[in-house]
Amino acid sequence: MIRRRVAGVLISGTLAGAVAAAMQPNGTCAGLRTLTLKDAEVTRAQVVDAGTLALPGRQPFADLGTFCRVAATLRPSSDSDIRIEVWLPQEQWNDKLQAVGNGAWSGSIPQAAMAEALRRGYAAASTDTGHTGGSASFALGHPEKLIDFAWRSEHEMTIAAKAIIAAFYGRAPKLSYWTGCSAGGRQALKEAQMFPADYDGIVAGSPGLDWSARSAQAVRVAHALKDPEARLSPAALEVLHDAVLAACDATDGLKDGLVSDPSRCRFDPVTVQCQAAATARCLTPAQVASARAVYAASVNAATRREMPGLAPGSERGWTDLGWSASARSTGQDHFRFIVFQDPGWTVDRFDPERDTFRVDEGESRLPNADDPSLEPFFQRHGKLLQYHGWSDPQISPFSSVAYYQRVLDRFGADRVKASYRLFMAPGMAHCGGGDGPNQFDALAALERWVELGQPPDSLIASHRSDGHVDRTRPLCPYPLVAVHDGHGRVDDAASFACGR
Repeated sequence: MIRRRVAGVLISGTLAGAVAAAMQPNGTCAGLRTLTLKDAEVTRAQVVDAGTLALPGRQPFADLGTFCRVAATLRPSSDSDIRIEVWLPQEQWNDKLQAVGNGAWSGSIPQAAMAEALRRGYAAASTDTGHTGGSASFALGHPEKLIDFAWRSEHEMTIAAKAIIAAFYGRAPKLSYWTGCSAGGRQALKEAQMFPADYDGIVAGSPGLDWSARSAQAVRVAHALKDPEARLSPAALEVLHDAVLAACDATDGLKDGLVSDPSRCRFDPVTVQCQAAATARCLTPAQVASARAVYAASVNAATRREMPGLAPGSERGWTDLGWSASARSTGQDHFRFIVFQDPGWTVDRFDPERDTFRVDEGESRLPNADDPSLEPFFQRHGKLLQYHGWSDPQISPFSSVAYYQRVLDRFGADRVKASYRLFMAPGMAHCGGGDGPNQFDALAALERWVELGQPPDSLIASHRSDGHVDRTRPLCPYPLVAVHDGHGRVDDAASFACGR
């Protein structure tokens, strides 16, 4: 393996070649425009003055310092067209790279997230994953573009970003971090699984790690609820949510409007079925069947593979067709453009018996990030911090729990605890929001773990109403949960400790 040192940083393999190619005399931001990178072209390199960055639909970021904005196009295959941006602080660079992930089918560069990374002093990077737009239509007849979306764009962006950073500052980043939620969380896990040398620390939030299973479940439920009589009205969802709280709120010994561990919740929607005439305070038999379908897992009889449903407590985030609109749209695109490769396909043509597990065949599984083989990442002392809201209506939180358990079964508790921790957030929806404490600084916790050797034994999360913090609570490394001390205020994190 090729190994080379750049400003004291040991670089190996592909990155060494990319950095060597990029280490050309520049001296200015504009000079980066002439960089030569393998299978890539720098298309923009310009200084953005402090406080002038303006993104569509937003006021200028007044608190951002001056930075060098670099754009490039990467073409690792004959059909690739991957756009990336790298933002380089002109002053007070913290000697680190932070890459930020995308959402859904990920056809744009998340510049607001890059601005937050820049604000922290990072050199920031991201990609459009090889296409534009928010659907999966790019994959139809373009298998290389599907590979770009699934994993290649993130890795190639990382290689190019590190080379650009080295050329601009004269040294490679000392440490590199990935942060992302939803599709960005899926990308995070894919990086740890496939390219363990890319990042020293990874935050994987609410990850769509079982992309194909989520697609199948959302479409299966939408098909089951296509009859208007079976749909779940807002009133029905409130009845359902209240019934879940009545049945399961106190399972942790505390009535606080949250279900701390939905896996222990034994709730059947039939308990709120109308006994006589239908009213706004009960569910019809058809609606009860719909609710059961949303909670239910699908199990492939041949492979025993389980595709989890949503968790009790997530009802306020459901739509009349069950899973969130984004989950349903993502799933339909998965079937339309990848499974059936038919732009005219609709959910009306879905056959639950025949089609549910078609997403597990061939290239349809390419985006999945469910490989538990994290040994190379662990051996490099990489740190992985994953979190998921228990009330997520878009990506089942049980998928995160199942993946963590598979890694645990493979490596054992001690090995996993040293490198990988999962935090489940009661009452939190998708990547934030919801009734529970849902704001916390996962990146800061990861930095302390990577740089100071301080593992995160809890994350202090807060909830806001009308702009004011009205509740704080520790999030605990799974399977631990926050246990109240029996005396303090239930809205104060100091009244809790992590336990079982």
